[in-house]
Amino acid sequence: MAENTTEVVVGGIVLAAAIGFGIYAAQIAGISSGADSYTLNASFRSLEGVSVGTDVRLAGVKIGTVTSVELNTQTFRADTIVSVAQNIEIPDDSAIVISSEGLLGGNFVEIMPGGSPFNLEEDAEITDTQGAVSLISLLLKFVSGGDTK
Repeated sequence: MAENTTEVVVGGIVLAAAIGFGIYAAQIAGISSGADSYTLNASFRSLEGVSVGTDVRLAGVKIGTVTSVELNTQTFRADTIVSVAQNIEIPDDSAIVISSEGLLGGNFVEIMPGGSPFNLEEDAEITDTQGAVSLISLLLKFVSGGDTK
C-alpha cells in the first residue's frame, strides 16, 4: 500500500512539472489568448523565411507574431496578418519589412515606425512593405558585377 501511494505522489509531481513546463514554454513562445493584442494586415512580394509564429519586432524588441500567411491568387503576393501587443501604438505611415538576423540567422518581420500623429487601428493595412531579399540573388549580383534579373 505504501509503494502504491508513493507512485501516485511521484506521478502527480511529474504531471504538475509537465503542466508547468508547458505553460512556461507557451509564455516564452508568445502564445496567448489574443485578448491583449490587435491585428494588422500587410501584403508582401516575397515572404521567404517567414511563417506563422515568426517574431514581429520594433526597434529590435518583440512586440508580436505573424498569425496568418496566405497566397493571394489575384495579386500573387503573400497576404500576411500580424498580431501586435495592445499597448504598442504604431503610426499609420509606418513600413513593415522582412529583416534578417544575419548570414546564418533566420528572418523576422520588422515594423519601421513613421512620424504620423495618427495610429493604425485594428485590422488596418500597412501598405509600405518590403519583402525578403534573397541572399543567393545578392551573391549572384555581386559575383557577376552587374544586374541580374
